Amino acid sequence: MKMQEIYKKKAVEAMKKEFGYKNVLAVPQIKKVVVNVGVGRMMSQSKDSKTLDAIEHDLSMICGQKPVRAKAKKSIAGFKLREGTVAGLKCTLRGEKMYSFLERLVNIAFPRTRDFRGISKESIDKGVLTVAIKEHIVFPEVVAEKVSQIFSFEVSIVTTAQKPEETEALLRFLGFPIKK
Repeated sequence: MKMQEIYKKKAVEAMKKEFGYKNVLAVPQIKKVVVNVGVGRMMSQSKDSKTLDAIEHDLSMICGQKPVRAKAKKSIAGFKLREGTVAGLKCTLRGEKMYSFLERLVNIAFPRTRDFRGISKESIDKGVLTVAIKEHIVFPEVVAEKVSQIFSFEVSIVTTAQKPEETEALLRFLGFPIKK
């Protein structure tokens, strides 16, 4: 069963029962998923635009859409960062692409991650769960033999929940491996 169907059929009823929501629209839901990659360190090491293009290609394969290049707003000498240079890549996923990404994250990427023992409750802040993926090659879309640069990225799952307990319960009902 797909994650969106699980939400509609099982999670909504369980959340209504657990938290006493009177209306289906009051039940928290996932609004969007934001995937961020910081490329500053990799760009300073290689000075090659092919590295950025390779990272952008791999991220687009993982997310299913082309990432946006985030440029530095101001220069910071301590980080060897110049204004206007690409500091990162980001993808905002909504709708069907979001649920597809979340299914692959929970069912494929987390089990393939080395030394993964579940998501800590401290990763949840109000209505947002933020998780770091250390190696992007845990996703099946990326062929490990063709990868020139292994990078890590951050996944932020934004929900409409107001409290961390609601966010935790919603994600647990959707199958996220959260530590007890």
